[in-house]
Amino acid sequence: MNLAYDYPLLNAFWTMLWFFLWIMWFFLLFKVIVDIFRDDSLHGWAKAGWLVFVVLLPFLGVFVYVVARGKDMGRRERKHMTEQRTAFDAYVKEAAGGPGPNSADQLAKLSELRTRGDITQEEFQRAKDMVLAGGTPSEHPRPGTPSA
Repeated sequence: MNLAYDYPLLNAFWTMLWFFLWIMWFFLLFKVIVDIFRDDSLHGWAKAGWLVFVVLLPFLGVFVYVVARGKDMGRRERKHMTEQRTAFDAYVKEAAGGPGPNSADQLAKLSELRTRGDITQEEFQRAKDMVLAGGTPSEHPRPGTPSA
């Protein structure tokens, strides 16, 4: 008995398709369950109701949830990702060390700008005073330039 003749290529295709759809179904089911818990606008009983609906009648529950609340699912996902990115960036900045370039680096850059003629002696002196006072020149716009 040769297995290649008992299970044709089309049946293998259909099996892979059903397997893929089954995996996608579980992905969607878990996505909906996570969204139920992530939603701050839903309170205890509403979350419990949606969860019971999705668990007891999964196909109907997920379909109704996606139709009724699917638009906000994307917004909550983007908000969650933005919060994660912000927290990660803050962690990286904290772990990387100091707040930025030190005074010597800033003074060297200012001196280079003055040497090239990009800033005047007066602007150099004003920026130098700010650096020595503990500020950064980039915190204050140059005179005559519009602020953003």
